[in-house]
Amino acid sequence: MAEVIRPEKLDISNDTSSLASPELLHVLAVDDSIVDRKFIERLLRVSSCRVTLVDSATRALQYLGLDGENGSVGFEDLKINLIMTDYSMPGMTGYELLKKIKESSAFREIPVVIMSSENIIPRIDRCLEEGAEDFLLKPVKLADVKRLRDSLMKADERAFKNIMHKRELEANDIYSQLKRAKI
Repeated sequence: MAEVIRPEKLDISNDTSSLASPELLHVLAVDDSIVDRKFIERLLRVSSCRVTLVDSATRALQYLGLDGENGSVGFEDLKINLIMTDYSMPGMTGYELLKKIKESSAFREIPVVIMSSENIIPRIDRCLEEGAEDFLLKPVKLADVKRLRDSLMKADERAFKNIMHKRELEANDIYSQLKRAKI
């Protein structure tokens, strides 16, 4: 059974020297099958992603601090860019995990991708309607992971540009106000 690292034990720092690149996407991969976890880990690492693996939806909620015990205290710096979860798992399904994440104010914006070996259209539709970014059929292919990674990188870049544009507008507004006040 995989150990969940509590936030007190996490070394969450800005030191990225242990990573190949400071811009690595951090993916939380959730699957009850060790074979599937190792397979998705390999695909993600080959695609230059940082990977955290957990073996159940419950463990994912614990990792994110959404298990009800501690809330998300201490997780402000925990940067997860994507959650990939198996649909069919004992205890809590990937769909139920998706719903919990989308109900969380701290994590609702994180894209969640559901994976399944079963091509059941109503299940796929329900996950996408609930807010899943994508639904991948297993076995997941390297092309799927690269497409997701590229999509996330572009979304992060657009978000950064929007923030910078907003700050520029605010600075111009402040400058105009100061200029009118002749300060």
